Amino acid sequence: MKRIRVRRTLRTTALAAGALAIALGGLPASPVRAAEPAPRIDLRVLVVSDGGPATAAIAAELDGAGTPYTVVDLSDAARPVIDAAFLADEIDGRPRARYQAVVLPNDNPFPAGSPEMAALAAYERTYAIPQVDAYTYARPQAGLEYPVNGGYAGPVDGITAQVTAAGEAGPFGYLDGSFAFEDNDPSVDESWGFLSTPRAGADFTTYVDAPLPGGTGRGSLVGEYRHDGRRELVVTFVANRYQQQFRLLARGIVDWMTQEVRLGTSRNWFSVHVDDVFASDDRWDTELNCTPGDVDCRPGEGTPDPIRMTPGDATHAVEWSRSRDFTLDLAYNGGGSVEYREEHGADPLADRLTGERDAFRWINHTYDHPYLGCEQDVSVVPWKCAVNADGTVRYVGRDEISRQISDNRRWAEGAGLPLDSGELVTGEHSGLRLQPQQPEDNPHLAPALADDGVRWLASDNSRDPVQRQVGPALTVSRHPMNVFYNAGREAEQVDEYNWIYTSRAQGGSGICEDSATTTCLDAPLDPATGYPDHIVPLETRIALGHILANDPRPHFIHQSNLAEDRIAYPVLDGILGRYAELYADDTPLVNPRMSEVGEELRERAAWDGAVKAGLVTAYRIGDTVTVTAPPGTAVRATMPAGTTRVLPDGPAGFGEPYAGTVSGSVPSGTGPDGVALSLPSAPAAGAPSSGPARATAPAPEGPVPAGAERPVSPGAERRPAGTER
Repeated sequence: MKRIRVRRTLRTTALAAGALAIALGGLPASPVRAAEPAPRIDLRVLVVSDGGPATAAIAAELDGAGTPYTVVDLSDAARPVIDAAFLADEIDGRPRARYQAVVLPNDNPFPAGSPEMAALAAYERTYAIPQVDAYTYARPQAGLEYPVNGGYAGPVDGITAQVTAAGEAGPFGYLDGSFAFEDNDPSVDESWGFLSTPRAGADFTTYVDAPLPGGTGRGSLVGEYRHDGRRELVVTFVANRYQQQFRLLARGIVDWMTQEVRLGTSRNWFSVHVDDVFASDDRWDTELNCTPGDVDCRPGEGTPDPIRMTPGDATHAVEWSRSRDFTLDLAYNGGGSVEYREEHGADPLADRLTGERDAFRWINHTYDHPYLGCEQDVSVVPWKCAVNADGTVRYVGRDEISRQISDNRRWAEGAGLPLDSGELVTGEHSGLRLQPQQPEDNPHLAPALADDGVRWLASDNSRDPVQRQVGPALTVSRHPMNVFYNAGREAEQVDEYNWIYTSRAQGGSGICEDSATTTCLDAPLDPATGYPDHIVPLETRIALGHILANDPRPHFIHQSNLAEDRIAYPVLDGILGRYAELYADDTPLVNPRMSEVGEELRERAAWDGAVKAGLVTAYRIGDTVTVTAPPGTAVRATMPAGTTRVLPDGPAGFGEPYAGTVSGSVPSGTGPDGVALSLPSAPAAGAPSSGPARATAPAPEGPVPAGAERPVSPGAERRPAGTER
């Protein structure tokens, strides 16, 4: 049973007497003279990078959400010097802090006595700017005991971390308690960490901890250290942007350092498109190692044995969707039903699904599912584009493309399907460019889309990941799930999987040996256990990686995967079940339809472009946030619960609740003042802290014991770091 918690809407922290008061809902007091105006805090993060995966991961999280940041690369000889002038200045007589938060690779990446670290410390004290130590050694300077004093230093693969009560009440309240660190390869140290307890007398609050391996007690993995008028989020394990433990904690890290006031938005998205509904899919032949009836077998080779859902499969899909409170998107081919009725006199599958039409969303997948790119010459394997006498490529015509769209739409109208006529998935994403056979879009595709009012056109994310314009339509790229279209049974799935992912010496095709991006299996999967023991967990983890990375792009499977052994459901159950275990009730999966994904991608691209071009300005003065952006660009922001939009005719609500904050987008407006948001008022400086009372004392300084430190684990750097903006 998932517990339901009442999340905090405002969390304040009082520093020791004589220091600053920091409040999430209002601007912290600053040590400026009473006659000076309240300082302006720009909504931009400073990321100081040492080139390691920890700072790159945080930068990638900011990048994915659309949160502005500036990177200072410590290895760059031409980098700017971090001094008082770099960090702050004055605008129209008002003090300005250029950065709302600072991310460092560790608690102090500079040489001893560095004036740059001194400038950062003074800046953080003056403007109450939080600091994140992206991956630091547990030591007194970070508020922790050395690991040699009863703690632990070493691999943390597979450990079970726990969000503490303070973490639940604070920045990690969107998580549902415990989670395991990844341990995908027992032969590789994938993540390294230092677990330790707070130093005696240190004002340290642990947010995430774990049992000490081989010992007793628990050690901090993430905690807040308050000292010398400053706040640090101390992270003592290394991870890259792809590892699940980082993905789970990334939102809370950003919430903490921005005090829940930032540009950009983030959600956990998951939609599943089921292609070829009412049609049938060709079946993999385990003897021929190809698919009779499809283009990977030579013409006439093998005996086609197509896979098609039954009424029982339809009933199961309805019951599953309702039990999971999850809506599938069915991409349908009306011609498949018409053909089946002609051959059998009736189509109970179509009758069952259309009778439960409101249990699903429906997408036009063309009437007959033809290939709508170039005309295919299938006399050779792989196929090639047919050409005219003059050598030019022969394409499917505009009229045929338009007929496939419009006939399928009319069939849906006759069946009473609730349809968004602006959405389209072509068969095999055909018509769009396909390397190597068809490097350009079918030139007849865009005019046909215009003929039929198509605004959103599906593309394959593995081939065409970036949203682009095709005539009147924008593409919506979809993640292909590695549950094969030509498999209705587990044994077929495993056999084809082994063919693709094993070497020639192991009886496979050797495709994995010839590819720079595909990894071979160590050994063929067992036909009886390979699907539940290997493929299902792997596909679950891959899809969860997309979900936790603020990726709204849909995933797609095929109707064959809902038939016979119904092999899609274990993967979908794994994804939904694991998500429910990880997240609290205020952080639900967002399940958008295709047009909503398209709008999100379009709006996000416009926002990201404006941010990267330096066309967005945002700052906070007191309890007011002001954002200006180019006309027509929707302003995207995440704010504390209770934030309102300031309008001439009175305040209006802002955003939608998600993960304990409110977030959303509003039009940028046309006036010079841009968008104004009013934050919930904060308690006055010196108000009691929401956390447990603790005495503040400086942590004892001391040298690091010899041999106690360890560089970043190579296992954490196996995948590339994120992009920077």
